[in-house]
Amino acid sequence: MKEKPSPINIIWFAIILLAILAAAWRGTTGELSAALFDSAKNAVKLAIGLIGAMAFWLGIMKVIEDAGALRSIAKAVKPVMSKLFPEIPSDHPAIGAMVMNISANMLGMGNAATPFGINAMKELDTLNAEKGRATNAMALFLAINTSSVTLLPLGVITIRAAAGASSPAAILFPTLISTIVSTAVAITMAKLLQRGSYDAVLTNAGYEKQKNDDPGEPEKIKKSRLCLSILFSLLFIGGAVYRISQTTEEFTFKNIVQAVSDWLIPAIILAALLYGWLRNVKLYESLVSGAKEGFETAVRIIPFMVAIFVAVGMFRASGALDILVTALDPLTSLVGMPAEALPMALIRPLSGSGAFGIMSEIVERAPDSFLSFLVSTMQGSTETTFYVLAVYFGAVQIKNSRHALPAALSADFAGIVTALVTSLIFW
Repeated sequence: MKEKPSPINIIWFAIILLAILAAAWRGTTGELSAALFDSAKNAVKLAIGLIGAMAFWLGIMKVIEDAGALRSIAKAVKPVMSKLFPEIPSDHPAIGAMVMNISANMLGMGNAATPFGINAMKELDTLNAEKGRATNAMALFLAINTSSVTLLPLGVITIRAAAGASSPAAILFPTLISTIVSTAVAITMAKLLQRGSYDAVLTNAGYEKQKNDDPGEPEKIKKSRLCLSILFSLLFIGGAVYRISQTTEEFTFKNIVQAVSDWLIPAIILAALLYGWLRNVKLYESLVSGAKEGFETAVRIIPFMVAIFVAVGMFRASGALDILVTALDPLTSLVGMPAEALPMALIRPLSGSGAFGIMSEIVERAPDSFLSFLVSTMQGSTETTFYVLAVYFGAVQIKNSRHALPAALSADFAGIVTALVTSLIFW
């Protein structure tokens, strides 16, 4: 029996088709052709730009994994993860990688979250008995990733502060509520859509469990390592507090959040390396081993990124997005959404840089307006679904995404609607 095409195939083809038809009608075929080549070039440039960050962060992930930290993290969140992912062994490396990815997203560290998410998808694929076809766990993880609860939308707050908004961090609670709702919708839809569908998962993945300690290391050396680690940690924390006190002229919420965020990534790196050192991990060799894998992964996702970027670029350049906004304007005005916010809502699942650009332009033009507040909340409440799907599934060569895309798009819709509602309430 021939397998039905994945939703991403249908949607991708529809975007291309509508772009070509719109360009023919509006006479923008020249702009469409230019966007095709520019988008393909930008996709490759972005993928190449990801190589360094991906190699380094997967190297750090390898240190954490070799130290056995993933098993400890998985044990701490076992009750929640076992409910969400019952088919995944509680001590499998995928659990720890997923937790690291979700945690990074919650803190607004998207650059760090991507390598962790790719690593999680690769670990999930070790349990996949039917390569090239997403499992239930893969679909659920991607849906959660595109709607992850956000505690600190730091990038948006920074843009609002730079534009001179009177309360740059006012979007914190609307964003938090919106992402909680969208995550709940993502989980619900993924669970509903997976019912009755076959899930080819291996019962024995053949992975090796991490050891808690190195039995060959003398106790005296272990104590020395622990003492030095505590000393380094105290020095780091003391230095961080000192620098924060020196760099913030006023102890406003915005300044404190920004100063603390500058230390988050160094703190994570230091914690990972110290933990690996305490566990007698060969830090440099382990990091290089993981970095090699990150390099290969970054190269492997290029074709998938090119396909998505070209489709989105053509859709925008052809004028199809403008037509769609005009058609939907009467409907959205009934629920209180300004017409100027429609491009943001429509392009957010397609293009992160495009949505960020729209948001930045609106905030810069009118930082204290309701429109600015709304698009800022939208930016912090949703994710670039097609980009995440292309990168994460592309890393493990998934061609049939099954119900992952419908679940993720449902979460996007819920996030946009809730962002509108919460903006009306908190404005």
